[in-house]
Amino acid sequence: MSYVITALDLQSIVSGNHIDKYADDSYLSIPAVNAESCAAEIAGVEKWAAANNLTLNRSKSVEIVFVAPRSKRVVTIPSPAVPGFQRVESLKILGVTISRKFSTTDHVDKMLAACAQTLFAMRTLRQHGLPADALHAVFQATVIGKLSYASPSWWGFANAADKARLEAFLVRSVRLGYRAASCPSLNTICAEADDQLFKRITSDTRHLLHPLLPPPRDSHYELRDHTHKFSLPIRSSALLDCNFLTRMLYKNLNYSTYSQLDN
Repeated sequence: MSYVITALDLQSIVSGNHIDKYADDSYLSIPAVNAESCAAEIAGVEKWAAANNLTLNRSKSVEIVFVAPRSKRVVTIPSPAVPGFQRVESLKILGVTISRKFSTTDHVDKMLAACAQTLFAMRTLRQHGLPADALHAVFQATVIGKLSYASPSWWGFANAADKARLEAFLVRSVRLGYRAASCPSLNTICAEADDQLFKRITSDTRHLLHPLLPPPRDSHYELRDHTHKFSLPIRSSALLDCNFLTRMLYKNLNYSTYSQLDN
């Protein structure tokens, strides 16, 4: 708690850069146009740390350069700008692993490996006489909890192959008797999580993500009620379409098409 209060005045130096903080994790985001400001930003963090009797641990700090996938532009990756920072290909952000090309394959690999270890524990529980209903409850609380953790943040970026691997794992778990065959698919579980989060965001103006919503649209000439009142963001790339808010804004708006025929 003391660090959270102390970090309130930790801000970026250059306009356009941004520092996101959660508990004792801090993430400095620098767009390509401000790439040369990286060293100055790190120096500012170290200056802030020294003023608050803290030290920036360079050995535990990493750098990642995100590149839009399937981009037709030739992207030149700059050399590491901060001495002592390791450049990595993927980064774990609050439990979700994202690669430099916004792929979630590494995240899926880690989840499946962790869930496979859980299946060994499930087998041990069954050998000790745990009934089927209790096994299903344990599976729901552990394995499904891991697979659906923070799903709104990464499910839209997962490709079809990764989603198929996750669904295949659940099918295998049903065959092993750890999950009931009538349980919903992971796609259904994640879709419900998306809908619940979007509903909370749109209905609560105090929600942390509510300021990220687009402004309300002009509805003077609409003839049918819609599920939300916000204008639609411009769809400029497939990558932005994977964003949670973009996905939900388009998913929850049903257009009505009217045709006028002149005789």
